[in-house]
Amino acid sequence: MSNIKAGFIGCGNMGGVLAAVAAKALGLGAANSAAKAGGASDAQNTAGGATKAQNTTGGAVYVADHNQYKVDQLAETFGCKVSSAEEIARECDLIFLGVKPQVMGNACEEIKDVLAERSKTAGGTGADSGTGFCIVSMAAGLKIEYFEKQLGKVPVIRMMPNTPCATGAGVVLYSVSERVAPEAEQAFMELMRPAGMIIRMEEAKIDKGSVVSGCGPAFVYMFIDALIDAGVRVGLPRVQAKQLAIQTVLGSAMMCTQSGAAEPAKLKADVCSPAGSTIEGVMALEDYAFRAAIMEAVKASYDRTVELGK
Repeated sequence: MSNIKAGFIGCGNMGGVLAAVAAKALGLGAANSAAKAGGASDAQNTAGGATKAQNTTGGAVYVADHNQYKVDQLAETFGCKVSSAEEIARECDLIFLGVKPQVMGNACEEIKDVLAERSKTAGGTGADSGTGFCIVSMAAGLKIEYFEKQLGKVPVIRMMPNTPCATGAGVVLYSVSERVAPEAEQAFMELMRPAGMIIRMEEAKIDKGSVVSGCGPAFVYMFIDALIDAGVRVGLPRVQAKQLAIQTVLGSAMMCTQSGAAEPAKLKADVCSPAGSTIEGVMALEDYAFRAAIMEAVKASYDRTVELGK
């Protein structure tokens, strides 16, 4: 991954987090660990490795966004280079497009001429894929073929990360086009490794997977929030209820990930004593269609993702 240049066009919550992840992978320095970059607060500083590390690879992370404050904070905190979409298209090996699906067409229009020129001359550096660059999209619903229509026959990696990537315990789903060289895919994987689990899957499954791993954190946060309120309702101080709720969810998730762990249904059953308190609570959740509500939420998110891709 020597001398790899990664550029991020659009540095909102997710784009900012991934720029921090890339900076950590490249060993870039961090000037101010207390800064809040990309809207992801302290968690993003964790992902970015906000220590005064040295750049041991010779690589660089370029960032461009209409919000100057965000890119300035990424530069100050993680050693990124404030740039423009045009410069990123001209200079970078991996070009991450972090804008919303609704404005992706405008972003592609802004860089397509520069990429066309690069494709003619070819000969990139660390992520050489025949064109000298590789497009990486994180836009929900937009398929690889969309970018090939917008930008020409360019190599494309389609990825779907989630916000826990900010902690190093996230999920990155990705798929590659046939034009992506092994070197470019390897560079991408190395760059994203500090984010957490990286899973390659066929593109037909990306939207389905992303509504579990990508939308799922919001549903989990809602459950944690409700569990906190429930603790307050029965008489706990909110601070204590929050501490208990978060640690309970964290520990329960770890139980599910242990080697040889039972299915979640079995783990649930192990907590439920006959005629005990827990089974009464489980029955209340069933009465209020808890599991059905989750399944409907995932289906609604999937339907919207498909709609965004049209």
